[in-house]
Amino acid sequence: MLKGHPKGLYVAFFANMGERFGFYTMMAILVLFLQAKYGLSAEKAGAIYSTFYFAIYGLALLGGIIADATKRLMTTITIGLVVMFLGYVLMATPGFGLGVTLVALGIIAFGNGLFKGNLQALVGNLYEYKEYSALRDRAFMIFYMGINIGAFFAPSAATGVRNWWLKIHGFGYNANLPQMSHAYLNGTLPAERLDEFRQLAEQVSGHAVADLAAFAQQYIDVFSRGYHMAFAVAAVSMVISLLIYIIFNKYLKPGDLLRKKSDEVPETMKEISPEETRERLVALGLVFLVVIFFWMAFHQNGLTLTLFARDYIVEHVSKWSYIFFDLRSFLLVILAIISLIYVLRKQTKPMWKGIWAAIFLISLAAVYWIVNHLYQNEMPIEPEKFQHFNPIFIVFLTPVIVWFFGKLNEKGKEPSTPRKIAIGMFLASLAYIVLIIPSMHLPAPKEIGDAGSPERVSEYWLISTYLILTIAELFLSPMGISFVSKVAPPKLKGSMQGAWLGATALGNLLLQVGSFFWTRLELWQVWAIFVGVTSLSGLFMVSILKKLERITGNSK
Repeated sequence: MLKGHPKGLYVAFFANMGERFGFYTMMAILVLFLQAKYGLSAEKAGAIYSTFYFAIYGLALLGGIIADATKRLMTTITIGLVVMFLGYVLMATPGFGLGVTLVALGIIAFGNGLFKGNLQALVGNLYEYKEYSALRDRAFMIFYMGINIGAFFAPSAATGVRNWWLKIHGFGYNANLPQMSHAYLNGTLPAERLDEFRQLAEQVSGHAVADLAAFAQQYIDVFSRGYHMAFAVAAVSMVISLLIYIIFNKYLKPGDLLRKKSDEVPETMKEISPEETRERLVALGLVFLVVIFFWMAFHQNGLTLTLFARDYIVEHVSKWSYIFFDLRSFLLVILAIISLIYVLRKQTKPMWKGIWAAIFLISLAAVYWIVNHLYQNEMPIEPEKFQHFNPIFIVFLTPVIVWFFGKLNEKGKEPSTPRKIAIGMFLASLAYIVLIIPSMHLPAPKEIGDAGSPERVSEYWLISTYLILTIAELFLSPMGISFVSKVAPPKLKGSMQGAWLGATALGNLLLQVGSFFWTRLELWQVWAIFVGVTSLSGLFMVSILKKLERITGNSK
């Protein structure tokens, strides 16, 4: 999987991993930060979240146009990293109102627009050379793993920094207390919940609370400043990403094709006829139209799925389930799985089999010790932590999916990219069907108030949903990026990668459909919306498969 690729892929891999770590550190907490600091409703916070997500990807089209017009792909990427850093610094600075926060989010979105699509175009250009062209799909799977390795650590970094900040100021963590504090200060907390608020206040502070108003204001301030500290971590990750990109950018220069002389450009980047250009753009446009609705459903992970985790998932899990929520034990489990794979591989030499077997046993022993010495029988979990399941599933399932497609390819049965996208849409529908099952008997969000539902369900319902959504993503996203890289007209590579992200942007703008209906419908009906749009999109994709496959020829 890793052999034969140009060195530029690995530079892009690590530069993108750093940037994505910072981005997902912020996205793991953005809605909760907006509610905790400014007391926004789920609907208003969701509107900001979805608009920001729209801008993040929508501005990638502008970034691609700028890079194509100036023919300075690498310079545009550098500027994007610097601009994002400035935005994160502003987010990390406490004391500002909501207006400044919105400006900071706008700066980050613009910087990301200059960076993300153009880096994807740069990676794709590395595979226009004949010696690398057959490795393109694998390259984007590897590139996608870098995104998700960064995303895996992000939720733990965000919650870890916030909880550390709470602890040094003498407070414990409670997900619902910021909202209750705002309600108390605004005079909207029901009288019958006053005793509950006082009990929670004394629980997180560890002593009797005489002045509830003073406590409420202090807890909001400390809680939200903890999130500001997490944004500072994101700013640092931008610096690391920028340094990697600048120091090793010589390995990426072969992909900056628009600045090369015509005799140095690969044959696949030469001019094509207007008719072929038009056909390629039609194929891309139809795919873009469909994936809008995938991202509308998928990116609920930071919005309604996080609200579901906070308000409806059990607040405590068994010590053995907590393994998957604690980074220490989770990483040891991952190490054990990796070592077992090497033990079972036929290609592993006997000496290395012994070493890997020892690592396997040591890892399991360490997990067993942590569980029995550091955990209690029941452990509290935080809603943000659920967001690390998708990226870790990506990292583990990517080699499996690559192997699966490779085997199908050997038999001449590998589905075309449009078929993979259709399959991905139906898998996304299945993910939300799974979530409907436990939601049928849960109270509606409008009925539960600030403290969450009195009825809670197992954490494994949401983990299962993330697992299926991840498989759907692997059938759609990295292959889609590779598809755009192959099919886009030569002089529109950056613009078309931007357009792919633009389709993602439109899906992100529709995220607020989830938060809009969150307080208006029954819980299961919210999930049914996403079942409906993904199923219909999948059916539309099936209806145009032959047309797409005819237009794109062998561009699988």
